[in-house]
Amino acid sequence: MRPITLTLAALVLALALAAPAAAGETAAALTRESALTAIMERGVLRVGFDTFVPWAMKDKSGAFIGFEIDVAERFASDLGVRVELVPTAWKGIIPALLAGKFDLLIGGMSIRADRAQQVYFSEPYYFSGQSMVASRAKAADLKTLEDYNDPSVVIVARTGTTAQKALETHFPKARKRLFEKEPQALQELLSGRAHAFVSMAPLPAQQAAEHPEALFVPVERNLTNEPNGIAMRKGDPDLLNYVNSWIQQIRGEGWIQERYHYWFMTADWKDRVE
Repeated sequence: MRPITLTLAALVLALALAAPAAAGETAAALTRESALTAIMERGVLRVGFDTFVPWAMKDKSGAFIGFEIDVAERFASDLGVRVELVPTAWKGIIPALLAGKFDLLIGGMSIRADRAQQVYFSEPYYFSGQSMVASRAKAADLKTLEDYNDPSVVIVARTGTTAQKALETHFPKARKRLFEKEPQALQELLSGRAHAFVSMAPLPAQQAAEHPEALFVPVERNLTNEPNGIAMRKGDPDLLNYVNSWIQQIRGEGWIQERYHYWFMTADWKDRVE
């Protein structure tokens, strides 16, 4: 039995000595395969988003500007690469990310459990919420939120968004009309074919301010409070760790709060697009 015992002891010792080397090789392989490494070697960060005022939109020259554009440009700059913006229809934006059309999705996406089944989310870098604007002509007699939860009421929103989820949660009985873009839904409201429009704040309040004769805000508070994160393909903890560390950095600096205030709490940027 003694020779067998010695052989087993030698095998255990050999495995113990080999473990650090194997772990090092695994870590090195993961680093080589990391999307972060690929981005840095390429020198380009590809960012997916869809247009949504004031998250991302075109200015008078045709260049993209907005809150999420600022975030994407700052991220790329801090990483030492240039940014390549990849406008993508919202309905197919997660499939496009999974297909490798871009590296990160920086587009005002709310963190949701169903989405997290498909992608990694960073920690929240800001919070947003759905709010509502209503037609003075059609909704004048609707005094409470519960009044809008009625089969005779038509509420419009953008398809595939958390606005659609908010409709299903808060107004299950109302008739819902969904559109690919916010301007289409707003036109439905302004033309008198809908009672209300639900979208991410501050867009509804901005529309009420722009069309005071036609629209009003029925409730001041948001319908939801949603954490927004940067999305990426699963299986890459290296990139996820970097993104989370970067978010903590810019929040600590106060940069993200300043950019949020500029785009969502002021109208200082409007002359750049009108």
